[in-house]
Amino acid sequence: MNCIHEREHEEAARLAKENMPAEEDILRLAESFKTICDPSRLKILLALRQGEMCVLHIVDAVGGTQSAVSHQLRLLRTAKIVKARRDGRNIVYALADEHIVAVLELASAHLKCKI
Repeated sequence: MNCIHEREHEEAARLAKENMPAEEDILRLAESFKTICDPSRLKILLALRQGEMCVLHIVDAVGGTQSAVSHQLRLLRTAKIVKARRDGRNIVYALADEHIVAVLELASAHLKCKI
């Protein structure tokens, strides 16, 4: 098969191959995206963009039951997308870092929706 842009495409393919992350890193990234893309978890992340909250207030912001939200938070914590800290008798949740905010904002810009 002939390609009219053979040189450029060969160079792009070479660079892609050289800069391809390790397979285990690709799998970790894919798992992170799978975790984020669930609608219930995505709502939690969007709520936590406003600041840290306890489960009670996350439930108020996103709806659902406390047990369902707690379950989703556990999955987000395991994936290191959300962090938690104890504040007296409460556990307070927050986004793990600003990269999560950037991912949400980039996805929103791509879809041209307001988040």
